[in-house]
Amino acid sequence: MVGRASALLGVVAALAAYDTVHAHLWDASDWWDVAFIAGVLIPVSFALVWLVLPVWRARGLLPVGLALAVLTVVLHVAGWHTPENILKLFTVTLIGFWFLAYFETAAWVVLVALIIPWVDAYSVWKGPTKVIVTHHSRVFTTLSYAFPVPGEHTAANLGLPDLLFFSLFLAASVRFALRPAWTWLALTASFGGTIAIAVALQLGGLPALPLLSLGFLAPNADLLWQRLRQSH
Repeated sequence: MVGRASALLGVVAALAAYDTVHAHLWDASDWWDVAFIAGVLIPVSFALVWLVLPVWRARGLLPVGLALAVLTVVLHVAGWHTPENILKLFTVTLIGFWFLAYFETAAWVVLVALIIPWVDAYSVWKGPTKVIVTHHSRVFTTLSYAFPVPGEHTAANLGLPDLLFFSLFLAASVRFALRPAWTWLALTASFGGTIAIAVALQLGGLPALPLLSLGFLAPNADLLWQRLRQSH
């Protein structure tokens, strides 16, 4: 546990340092930026979720998560964007872990994984997410986690629901004895893949939950099928 705590502090420090200096780093092409975000920033950021994974079954996750949410708002008002960004990830992660307690069987997680891609796609292309991104971009920035682009004052963003389902799926892989390490790799790669597709198609954004759901289902398909058969 001490090793995890040390690693956690190290990753937080590295992310904070990068966020502080990123605008003064190299300014590369779009595809180099995609490679850096997908290959470095996303895995390092979600290493934090992996490191706190043992607390998924702890008591008091909701009140702690809500307390962190309040602190996040305070940091936002104060203009301390670096700690605010990191704290968003911890806040939503704990709430995702807490939410998993309401899933009695793996079948419920599978059902959610099959439904949310359609909801997310509608929201991004025709629903509330599209309205927010198009007409209230600052609101989306506030309600998302940022991956700052090196050499620029811009960032790639993932919405808070994307973070929540990442933590829920990862914790589910532990609770239902699936493949946590492979699940983490697939979930992490799914976000990089979504960003790459958005850049390739020259789109302002894409729903992240379709590939995220696939990142949960694909590496665990055989085990999930076994769990579903055992439940009947």
